[in-house]
Amino acid sequence: MKITFLGTGTSQGIPVIASSHPVCKSDQPKDKRLRVSVLLSWDTFNFVIDCGPDFRQQMLRENCNRVDGILLTHEHSDHTAGLDDIRPFYFRQGDIPFYAHQRVFRYLHQRYSYIFETENKYPGTPTIQEIEISKENTFVIGGKTVIPIEAMHGNLSVLGFRIDNFTYLTDVKTITEEELEKAKGTKILVINALREEPHHSHLSLSEALVIIETIKPEKAYLTHISHLLGFHEEVEKSLPENVFLAYDTLKITL
Repeated sequence: MKITFLGTGTSQGIPVIASSHPVCKSDQPKDKRLRVSVLLSWDTFNFVIDCGPDFRQQMLRENCNRVDGILLTHEHSDHTAGLDDIRPFYFRQGDIPFYAHQRVFRYLHQRYSYIFETENKYPGTPTIQEIEISKENTFVIGGKTVIPIEAMHGNLSVLGFRIDNFTYLTDVKTITEEELEKAKGTKILVINALREEPHHSHLSLSEALVIIETIKPEKAYLTHISHLLGFHEEVEKSLPENVFLAYDTLKITL
């Protein structure tokens, strides 16, 4: 499996609009972050986790010509605002499978009502295949079993995913012991680390490191990073030897 980090930034991305923060002014490529998402590829399959407002730019940058499905962690805008940009894939492939919690689909029906209309649908509007998932049941994509892992994003339940020995957890603040067990033994862990200071709905750097030590992956990559965490090169030097800052376009193979 090849993992491509499409975006590693928080909801505003980096640089933040109109910010004079030094990280936002950095000319280093690794300090520039689109909204968080990953592309998972194996055999002939391409699956994307989350479909944020930078989805179009990310697909063009990676020259991605096919998407076999999109897994959604939750409904927030930085994870779903690119939904309309699946149209080129829809025109080539037909209905695109989306895997999400029932609550997330209810939100999408409200925000993108024109996509889900059954009568007098606007020509050119994409159609998605709704596949409801929950933490209770595994499901299969491209011949691989996916284990959903529930975490709390403040008061909102979100889903992470384990596929083989790869586990992806973003927008996490707390996670139960039972759900953590699903991730143990994974070789590659991706988890959010917003900044050093505590946040009400995201892991801080120190909190993320505690979870990494609990799961004990071979390697861990931090994502959903804000400019407040600091410059990429400086932060990376301070991390344990098996923990790395992910960055946009980073590719790893498992």
